[in-house]
Parts: sequence; structure tokens; C-alpha cells
Amino acid sequence: MAEVAVNLVLERLISFLKEEAQLLTDFHTEVADIKLELDFLSSFLRDADARAATQGSDEAIKTWVKHVREAAYGIEDVIDEYMLCAAKHRDQQGFKAFLKNIASLIRSLKQKREMVSKIQDLKRSVQEIGNKRRRLDIHVSDQGGSSRGHVDPRAGLHFVESDALVGIQASRDELIRRLNDGEPMRTVISLVGMGGLGKTTLAKKVFDDVKDGFDFHAWVTASQSNNMVERLRTMIRRFHEAMNDLPPIGTNDVTDTEELIGKCRDYLQYKRYVIVFDDVWDEHFWQVIQSALPENNKSSRIIITTRILSVAEFCKQFCHVHVHKLQDLSLEMAQELLCRTAFRFEQQKECPDSLKSLSFDIARKCEGLPLAVVAIGGLLSTKGKDVLEWTRLCDDLSKQLKINPHLAHVKTILSLSYHDLPHYLKSCFLYVGVFPRNHHIPVMKLIRLWIAEGLVKENQEMTLEETAKAYLTRLINRSLVQVEWSDSTGRARSCRAHDLIHEVLLSKLEELNLIQSSQASSNRTARYLWIDNNRACDLSRRNGNFQTHSIIISKLQQFHEPLFERLSLNFKLLRELDFENAPFECLPEEVGNLWHLRYLSLRDSKIKMLPKSIGKLHNLLSLDLKGSLVVEIPDEVIHLCKLQYLGAYLVDHDNPYNIHSDQGVRLNGSVIGSLESLEKLYYVDFQSQNGEHFCRELRRLTQLRKLGITKLKSDCGEALCGAIKQMHHLHSLRISAVNEDDVLQLESMSPRLRLHGRLVKLPAWFSQLENLVKINLHWSRISDDSLKILGDLPKLLEFWLYEGYNGVELHFEQGKFEKLKHLALRRLYKLEKLVIERGCLPCLETLGIGPSPVLQEVPTNIGNMECLKNLRFYNMPKEFVKKILPREGPDYWKVKGISNVCFHYTSRRFHRENYKLGDFRLRQYLYQTKPINDY
Repeated sequence: MAEVAVNLVLERLISFLKEEAQLLTDFHTEVADIKLELDFLSSFLRDADARAATQGSDEAIKTWVKHVREAAYGIEDVIDEYMLCAAKHRDQQGFKAFLKNIASLIRSLKQKREMVSKIQDLKRSVQEIGNKRRRLDIHVSDQGGSSRGHVDPRAGLHFVESDALVGIQASRDELIRRLNDGEPMRTVISLVGMGGLGKTTLAKKVFDDVKDGFDFHAWVTASQSNNMVERLRTMIRRFHEAMNDLPPIGTNDVTDTEELIGKCRDYLQYKRYVIVFDDVWDEHFWQVIQSALPENNKSSRIIITTRILSVAEFCKQFCHVHVHKLQDLSLEMAQELLCRTAFRFEQQKECPDSLKSLSFDIARKCEGLPLAVVAIGGLLSTKGKDVLEWTRLCDDLSKQLKINPHLAHVKTILSLSYHDLPHYLKSCFLYVGVFPRNHHIPVMKLIRLWIAEGLVKENQEMTLEETAKAYLTRLINRSLVQVEWSDSTGRARSCRAHDLIHEVLLSKLEELNLIQSSQASSNRTARYLWIDNNRACDLSRRNGNFQTHSIIISKLQQFHEPLFERLSLNFKLLRELDFENAPFECLPEEVGNLWHLRYLSLRDSKIKMLPKSIGKLHNLLSLDLKGSLVVEIPDEVIHLCKLQYLGAYLVDHDNPYNIHSDQGVRLNGSVIGSLESLEKLYYVDFQSQNGEHFCRELRRLTQLRKLGITKLKSDCGEALCGAIKQMHHLHSLRISAVNEDDVLQLESMSPRLRLHGRLVKLPAWFSQLENLVKINLHWSRISDDSLKILGDLPKLLEFWLYEGYNGVELHFEQGKFEKLKHLALRRLYKLEKLVIERGCLPCLETLGIGPSPVLQEVPTNIGNMECLKNLRFYNMPKEFVKKILPREGPDYWKVKGISNVCFHYTSRRFHRENYKLGDFRLRQYLYQTKPINDY
């Protein structure tokens, strides 16, 4: 894993040599020499890391890898210290400062000389490490074999006893049907899922059930070998073995790929065949192997198992593909499998009552992963029915996964996916492990932390944020990161690592010395710290120099006075500081001493104002003030020339249904034009600005992707439109008016939306928004004709109409909104009739209505909308709801085919009650005589 550390440092060195050419000549030269040494060493690290990760590998190689890693960290720290020292010297400006700091200048030069000495020592260390490599005979790695050990821990996984087959019956039946039935064309069935989910087991069971119905069949284990010749030879051997025949003489001597492909095609040309390629890791595999499998219209079938979704999707370029994503076992199924395995040698094979509760607790910790369930069940089979032994294992499962030889293969198999990653994805994936187990990580927060830590490589074609999103997508597609929540457009908003994957990450992080291995330790070299309330006090008492880059503080309940003083004195290399939900009201001036800081989050904190020293954070990339109490940004932010993200607004929790529920912050218009690196800016209070001057400065922010403006004055709409026309990358825009009656003058705006304020009618450019996927119109009061314009937008997926329509009848015509999935018709107080023509909204999945106090009935055709799964009513009149109650409701027939019909009622104190159709509590609420003040 030194590969990760060294490649990160190489990126830093390249950047350093480009940007700091004016630094002390000796230092610059030494750094350049070290960069060459590390560049050379990195060629060998993939091989060394793989050998060091192998069980029973040479301890000398493991020690060599450790030394490389420690040298890389040392180099990075010295460079950071040098840059900090140089920055302090540059900040001393003016004659008075010069007189005052002659002594410090001499001291600074002395410090720089000391750092040159340090870097020279590190250079000698790196050179010695290179000499040891030659003595240890470590070679340049074959890129295909990054994680192979002496014995493949997956060997024999498809030979599973029937007792271990739980929860696969439905998938098995579906796959058998797809293999036996369907079109005569060649078809690929891809089984996709994380390691240990049972892909191989399921494929083997299905293969055994159907193979006799085909002319030829073969099972080929692909794994991570790039040797296509050997794969083709294996396939030919399997064909002949299935026919109880010997392969043609000389097959093993053929080394030409084209010749072997030809032999396979000749053999299969007129046959109906089924072939399983198990454990496929790369797209290139299918690009080659598909040429050996002729399309002969004989209903031939190919099964592929893979952890990587992109491998499955890639096959679609060549033939028809069905992607089958395996799901985790339910808790009940996991418990059943655990007990079957634990008691497989018992006559009854049943879990005794005394162990049932424990068996569920253990199964729950496996999070539905069959590999772990079976492994732990096997270990429990050696413990008998001893409650104490079961309890000890349950309480200590994380530790057992690390040290118990019976469970070692679980971690090894799961680690294969990590070792297969390129180094830049490894470092990003490792950062996921910094967050606690079961923690739902906001995607944008993770991405900004990656960028701040320098884990995202610059790309001329994309922004850092776009590149980071592509990284996350690759980790998701590799079944390493799970999406917890996606928005209506399909974008991941929250993610996490599976608990057992998280255990793998923790062990890698500890091995790399990136995190503290225990709460009690005080590791000065740990790069990442997750601090909960109990450890925050400990942090404020620490002394000495720490090499920590990232501190994320969670659930801080009280402010410890020395905390910021300690941070500025002891954590000078800090890059990321997260104080989300922190209880303190003031951010001390000492924060300005954290020169390396690139990420600062005060989201949902009690902070009321920022110190002027914020302007000293010249490297700051992200400043998150969303939900804090900050109302004004100090002018000193003018010095934050690298700032890319500024999110700031106050949330009015007492009036959530108000045009000003999200209140923008005051930001000096003379300052904003200097922040030319900004890509996201929201929300700025426009009412406090000199409109014309503010818009002129806003024109300079040509890199903006997202912009939010609150309290836009009606006479400034045209000036704002002129500024927005210069923002060619803008893809998200939210504008709210001063009040609900002010008309937004946006006719001249370029079509690029979230509008809060009165429009009267949609601007003409709306019809040009061919790529728009989501639109929110709040208090816009559009006409029925405007609705038709929106209905023609070809990619619109989500539409919110919030107090945005004043008519008595709303008509959705056939052929409109053909891709729309989510529709919200909220607070349409004058609406009496809603008409949805048959065939309209064919893809709609969720419909929200209300409160609409004069709406008479549910639309007649709502039951014919085949995709509609969720129908939600908000604060609707009781008489309206009674019409659709089961049994007595005359309109119940309209909604009975919809799987989820819910009713939400909110009181004036914002207490919400939720009811499902058929819930007896709903009937009680509707027929109670005591009046309820619905809001």
C-alpha cells in the first residue's frame, strides 16, 4: 500500500516544483532529485504491495514497503512545513513590518536551512531504499496480477452444499427461465454484486441445472489474469471434457490468440452452447473473448459474474445483455443461513431458543453478505451451543475478522476489489473508511474532502468536482461504495461502505498509519482524525507537532476553550476542518493561522460571524456555512482567490413554507468579483446590494456552475440576466423575489432552474431547455398555456409547482411530460379540478397533491398510470379523503391499484402525522369530532 502514499506525494512534488520555483535553490534541487527517485520506485510498488499483502510473504518485503511509505510521508511533511514558512515570510509586508521582523527573517532563513538538511536526509533514505529494492529482487509489476496470492481464497467457492443455499430460489428460477427461453440471438446474463454476495454460487447452481439442455457447455474462471491465450485454451479444454473427449493434440502449444479464437469459432459455429465466465474483472476480456463465441441464432447463452457494473454494461456493445444485480440477504434469511451452517452437523439443524437472539445479532452484523454468514457460521459450529462463546464472538466480531484464521479468507476476498483499484481510486476509497461504520456520508461533502486532501487529479477536460464524481461512480460501479439515497434525477446524494468492507478499510488505514488505531492513542503521524464529543476535550489538551491533515468533529456538545489555540499550534499542516453542528457561536481569530486549510465546514453550527483572519486562508477551496447563523461574509474573503465553493444561508425553521425560508447572506459586491475561481455560490442576498454594481462584478465569475440569489428586486432582473449570460458553464440557478407578489423580469435570460417569485407567464426561452431534468416553480402563478410548454421538454424528470398556479382547473394532456417521474402540485389553493388524460405522464412514479382545499375529487385516470407507485396527499380536506377510503369510498376504485397511498397532516406547530390508506388511525382521524387545526 506504499503505492498509494508514494503516488500522492509524487502529485504534490509535481505541483510544488511548478508553483514554487522561486524558493531556496538548494531545497528546490533536492526536491527535484527526490521526485526522480520516487518516480522510479513507484514502478515497483504495485508488485511489492501485492507481495506484502500475501499471507506468509517475505517479512523483508513488508519492511521495505513500510520504509517507502514512511519516507513518502516524511517528504510530504517537510514540503508542507517549508511552504508554511515561506508563506509567513511573504505575508510580512511594509517598512514597519520589515523593521519589526528582521530577527524573524534571520530565524526564517535558519528554519529553511534546517528543512534543506531534513530533505537531504530523506533523499539519502530514499536512495538507500532503492538499493534495498535491488537486493530484494522486486520487479516491475504485471498490471494484471495486483492481488494474486499463492492460493486463491475463492477456489472451490462454487462447490457449495445445498444447506448453504438460502435466498437464491427466486433469482435461480428467473435466470433458468432466461437461459431456456427467449430470443434465438446470443445473449449474455451478467451477475453483478460486491465480493462475497454469492454470484459464483448462484451461477454454478443455475449452470448445473441447465447445462444438459445445451450442445456444449463450459465453466471458465477468469479472475485477474490478463493471459487471454490461457483463457481460450481453458475454454477449448472444457468443451472437450464435457463431451468426455480429449482436446486436439497441440492445443496447449498454440500461443497465437487469433488461431485459438478461430478454433473456438469452428467448434461452436453450429452448436447451441452455454458458457460461464466467472469472476471477470476487466472490459478488455469481453472485447477479445466475444470474438470466439459465434452469433449463430441457436439461443446460445453466456453467463458472466463480476463485481464491476461497467464490465457488465460493456458487453451491450456486442450483443443482447441482461444485467442481474444481486441483493443482500434479508436479516431473516441471513439468520437462517447462519444457523444452517452453525448446526449443519446436528440432527435437527435448528437454532435453540437460547441462541436465537444472538444468532440474529450476529447475522445483523454481517449485513446480508453470504460469504461472511457462512464463514462465521462455520466458526460457530466449533463452539457448540455455548451461549458464552456465541456472546463473546458477537461482541468481538470486528477483532475476530482480523485475527481469526477461520475468518481470514473473508477479509482476503473482500480486499481483492481494493487491490484491483488504480492508486488514485485507492486513496479516495480509503477516505470513505475515515467515517464511522454505518455512517451515511453526504456525497458532496465526501467529494469536497477528496479535493481538499489532493486526492483528485487535475483534468483539463473536467473540473475537479466533475472528476471526483466520476471517481465515486467508478467505486459504486465496482460494488465498493453503496448508494444510500439518490434524488429524483438519479444522482447519488448519500453513500456508505458495507460494514465488512468498512472493516477492510479500517485495517488498511491503520496499516498505512492514516488513522489512530484506538481512541486512547495519540498518534502524531495519523493523517485523518474523526473526533466525537468524548475525544474533543482530549484534542484540546494535546501538545506537540502533529502531521494530521483532516479533522472531522461529530456530535460536539460543548466548546472547549483551548481547542482552536491547540489546532493552530499543533496541527499546522491541517487541510480539512469540519465543525458541522458545532455548538460554539464564535470562530476564533486563530483559525487564520491554518495556512494549509482547504476545506472549512461550519454547516448547521451556531456560528454567528466569521473572523477577519479568514482572509489569511489563501489555500481555501470550500467554505460551507449552510444552516449556520452567519448573516454577512467579511470583506477579507477577497483574498481567497482559490475558493471554489461558497455555500451560505440561514434556514427559517419557524416558517418553512415561506418565500424566504432560505435566507441569503450579505456579501459585498466589490468583493465578489475577485473570487474568480468560484464554481458554486449560494445564496447571496440581492436586496442588500447596489444592483447594477453587483451584477457588473458578478459577470467576472465565468466559472460558476451553480448560483443562488435571494430577494431579487424586480427592476434588477435584466441586469442579472446580463451577468448570467457570461456564465457559460452554469447548470443550476435559483432565484427568489423580494416577496411573493414581485414579478421576476427574466425574459432576456439565457435558458439554463429554480425560480421563487411571480412570473405571470413563462419566458419564451423555456421551450429551448432541451436538457432540463428538474424545475421548481414557487409562487410563479403561471397559466395553463405555460404548462403545455413545460410538457414538451424532452428530458424533464421532476416538476415542483408550489403556489405556482392560480387557475381552477389544471389539465395534463396526452403526449405531454413523457419522461416525468416525480410531480408535486403543492399549495394550489384555487384548484377545483385536476384532469389527467389517459396516456399522459406514462413514466410518473410519484405524485404529491395538496393542500388544495377546494379540489373535488381524485383524477379519473390516475389508476391507469402503470408506473405510479406513490400517491401522497398533504393536508387535504377530510371529505376529500373519505371519498377514497376502502369499502365505503365511492372513488376508492381509482386508487386501489397504487401500491403506496399516503396522507400527511401538519399542525400549526409543525407536528406531522402520516397515515397509509387502510390504516385504522386514518379513519379515527377523519371521523373524530374534536376539531384539528390543520396547517
